[in-house]
Amino acid sequence: MGHLNLPASKRNAREWKLLDIVTATFFGLVLLFFLLVFTPLGDSLAASGRQALLLSTSDPRQRHRLVALIEAGHHHKPIDSCPADSVDYMPCEDPRRNSQLSREMNFYRERHCPLPDETPLCLIPPPDGYKIPVRWPESLGKIWHANMPYNKIADRKGHQGWMKESGPYFIFPGGGTMFTDGADKYIDKLKQHIPINGGTLRTALDMGCGVASFGGSMLAEDILTLSFAPRDSHKAQIQFALERGIPAFVAMLGTRRLPFPAFSFDFVHCSRCLIPFTAYNATYFIEVDRLLRPAGYLVISGPPVRWPKQEKEWTDLQAVASALCYELIAVDVNTAIWKKPIGDSCLPNQNEFGLELCDESDDPSYAWYFKLKKCVSRISSVKGEYSVGTIPQWPERLTRTPSRALVMKNGYDIFEADTRRWRRRVSYYKKSLKVKLGTPAIRNVMDMNAFFGGFAAAIDSDPVWVMNVVPAHKPSTLSVIYDRGLIGVYHDWCEPFSTYPRTYDLIHVAGIESLIRSPGSRKNRCSIVDLMVEMDRMLRPEGTVIIRDSPEVIDKVSRVAHAVQWTTAIHEKEPESNGREKILVATKNFWKPPSTSH
Repeated sequence: MGHLNLPASKRNAREWKLLDIVTATFFGLVLLFFLLVFTPLGDSLAASGRQALLLSTSDPRQRHRLVALIEAGHHHKPIDSCPADSVDYMPCEDPRRNSQLSREMNFYRERHCPLPDETPLCLIPPPDGYKIPVRWPESLGKIWHANMPYNKIADRKGHQGWMKESGPYFIFPGGGTMFTDGADKYIDKLKQHIPINGGTLRTALDMGCGVASFGGSMLAEDILTLSFAPRDSHKAQIQFALERGIPAFVAMLGTRRLPFPAFSFDFVHCSRCLIPFTAYNATYFIEVDRLLRPAGYLVISGPPVRWPKQEKEWTDLQAVASALCYELIAVDVNTAIWKKPIGDSCLPNQNEFGLELCDESDDPSYAWYFKLKKCVSRISSVKGEYSVGTIPQWPERLTRTPSRALVMKNGYDIFEADTRRWRRRVSYYKKSLKVKLGTPAIRNVMDMNAFFGGFAAAIDSDPVWVMNVVPAHKPSTLSVIYDRGLIGVYHDWCEPFSTYPRTYDLIHVAGIESLIRSPGSRKNRCSIVDLMVEMDRMLRPEGTVIIRDSPEVIDKVSRVAHAVQWTTAIHEKEPESNGREKILVATKNFWKPPSTSH
């Protein structure tokens, strides 16, 4: 085939066109270089690249290298912020992940945590317009709308007194579906049948709590109510409760025991919680029975109590309670009140649900990722005096050594020494370290390694409530905390906690490295970087962290604190304390992601 000969003019035009493209490309690359090096665009693109690295879970080795650099103090820039749509991210209650799971017994609404390598290594940003929360006690009645701008509950439940929008605030009239006139009047009715006054009752559990107005009103009665609900279609009900300063956390009564020890609550309450207590051979009622102290009170308000078209469910509920020898004290319209018996003598008996006592070997207080049982926990399997009426009244029970502490060797002496130690330490925190305990700046407090609850007991006179966390791999002392009239949960700190971002004003931890260390070993089960990123997620902007540990651990913590944008100060321990501890006090800076800062 012959070649095609082009006219000279056309050939030159083609050559010039190619030259133009090469020249333009060269100048374009030069311009891009100057833009990247000398303008904010370069910073923005670099930040995007770093964020892609931080958010990437495709290469665990890359993540491990970054964690190691942060621990060693060789990563000199702060960990980047997560995307703006992650302001309410809860790793273990992520609807995008959990919606793929089984619906049977609401399994998909329970905790399901990603592996550490699959968890984004980034800091949760506040929502646009976020403000430092309204201080307690004003927060009980109003919060900033901008801090959680979700109107779904206000739109759907406003007529029932749950909450409503008013200018820059959400306000909370104190109502609920079953007490539209307010929780206070509802509680007054309960007082006719239950000794709510006088200190006989102290710890309560509110199941399916809404925005926790019941728990908020019970505070005036000196009853400490731990409210829980799942992350559900109402969106953010627990987030609203915590923003108000009411004890609450995210949980679902599904396939597992709730993370509490046996016989801990003086009073269990359900107001239209819609838990099918008699389903699955009364498995859910049995779990409530495990948590309720002997001689404690159970209140169920709403369906199925005398509810239209739920006659069978109401009959079955009464039959289950009767089979366990609960005394039906009163039925007031749609509210039923029972009292639990003191001993095991009721079972075995003939009942349609096949209820039987658990084996003697069953530990009813084991409740971390433990599947629900279809047998009734034996009161006789837990040693000690813990029935309502036999434990001291509040507030005496706060400082009296609980009998369940005596199960531990030298339990009495350890308890007394622990109580004295924490009084001394808290005094030092306030006077020498200037921690703002006792001021309106601190309301929601977490103790990540609570043991006997000595820290919480030492600040009980302050306007705070404390979530006492007993690590699941440590000795099970949570029952002692409840016997003192305090509240808390089991948790493993190699997993994220079941709460929303920005929910605690103060996080306290003594022995932080022990939370992630394998029992009986010097090897860590997970990274202190991931743990502190999780602490940052839970902590409110301008919130405080107190960490006690050895000087070597505190040095490592200080390096990680820089990466999570905390301002830190390291202090010597109290003069009266033994050991090699140092104390790090940190403040979470109120930062905003680059896209929203001005």
